[in-house]
Amino acid sequence: MSVSKVRGTENRSDIPAPSAPVRLATSIRNLTKEYVLKSETVRALRGVSFDVPEGDYVAIMGPSGSGKSTLLNLLGCLDKPTSGSLMLGDDDIASMTDDQLADIRSQRIGFVFQSYNLIQQLSVLENIQVPLYYQGRLGPKERERAVALATEVGLKDRLGHRPSQLSGGQQQRVAIARSLINDPFFVLADEATGNLDSVTTDEILAIFDRLNSEGRTIIMVTHEDDVAMRAKRIVRLKDGLLHTDEVVTEQERNEMREKQAAAVAEFLARE
Repeated sequence: MSVSKVRGTENRSDIPAPSAPVRLATSIRNLTKEYVLKSETVRALRGVSFDVPEGDYVAIMGPSGSGKSTLLNLLGCLDKPTSGSLMLGDDDIASMTDDQLADIRSQRIGFVFQSYNLIQQLSVLENIQVPLYYQGRLGPKERERAVALATEVGLKDRLGHRPSQLSGGQQQRVAIARSLINDPFFVLADEATGNLDSVTTDEILAIFDRLNSEGRTIIMVTHEDDVAMRAKRIVRLKDGLLHTDEVVTEQERNEMREKQAAAVAEFLARE
């Protein structure tokens, strides 16, 4: 474009102002991961690329052997890629030391596991604060935040309870609150509803919906299509490659919510 053309448009009011650049929670480029098993090299990921903007809600799916678990480990900074880049903000985990990866895991990623991973000897409030304990950050301000998060997930009246005194859904609520205690880059949920019945699954997904509507970035690994349809995007892997990356429309999400609500109502009517 010539300078004269640029100058000729400087004061035109009909030209929209440039939009602010999209901030990314994570950016993946040409990501590969290889494992050597005896004399064989297994290529678990073979050049995967996609972005997750801040505030997105992404479901990752794929059959056994697709590379889904490997990608989960990389996103969670539990492993490093063989090649390519995985950016968390401005940091590339490929160049980090093990100690740096441990810091990222504890401070900037919120984990929600299928099996809850709560400490049985600790109360709800104490479990929520576990990530802060490892950082030496336990004090009145941190306790206040933990109480607020417990309240947000509906556990205000369970603060002193042990995990064994909670239902599966309540334990997963504790895990969600714990995942938020450090205000992470994103919440990484690994089959978070896998051990739950349909009623509790709908309750947990409603919490994820609300968190995302408040601006939280959620990356969810699941094998259930109806759970994935609650996300805004579905990324499917196959044979270590990105197979599809599809947007879920708000209409499709609402239809799935209605379908699941009807299933829950039918289930409760039989009780």
